[in-house]
Amino acid sequence: MSTPTSEPDLGRSPEALLRELREEGIHDARVLAALARVPRHAFVPPHLLPHAYEDRPLPIGHGQTISQPYIVALSTEALALRPLDRALEIGTGSGYQTAILAELAGEVYTVERVPELAASAEERLRTLGYTNVRFRVGDGTLGWPEEAPFDAILVTAAAPRVPNPLLAQLAPGGRMVIPVGGRVSQELVLVRRDGDRWVQRRLCPCTFVPLIGEEGWT
Repeated sequence: MSTPTSEPDLGRSPEALLRELREEGIHDARVLAALARVPRHAFVPPHLLPHAYEDRPLPIGHGQTISQPYIVALSTEALALRPLDRALEIGTGSGYQTAILAELAGEVYTVERVPELAASAEERLRTLGYTNVRFRVGDGTLGWPEEAPFDAILVTAAAPRVPNPLLAQLAPGGRMVIPVGGRVSQELVLVRRDGDRWVQRRLCPCTFVPLIGEEGWT
């Protein structure tokens, strides 16, 4: 006779996390609905399941992290994604932010420099049923020029400056969210393309792993 499989201990509930995000100022109904649909616990290592719905980043191996839910929500809200938008993500990681983007945009292109993370994220997202995501292993600071322009670009690692190749791949009226600053602390910045100008607005202080590549940190 088989032994019933117990449910994993997830610590606090997804609903508690969503309540906290609302209290912290996340109000976009589509973003909150996407966060409710994507199971964050499917993107964290098994030994960290009790912390899956805490509002903090968690390690995923290879020196990388799954971002804090508040930062994921704030970044996604700032991008103001529309159902037909084409979005580029730099830094696939576990695939959690990728899934949030895939819930809201028409097409998502995601670039990861660590092959093992890219492969596990692709398998995870396919298993969860996401069919509107394309994957690439490579230097994310160079973007994905063959598929440009993009309506939205989200960078999930910290750059010393906004990479010029990413600016060039932003469509007119497009939006980019990127952490910019030093290796230890940064500002999360919204960049909007207005004709031939790029207008920046600071969103909040933040701490991300460094963006490694030709147009980032070496």
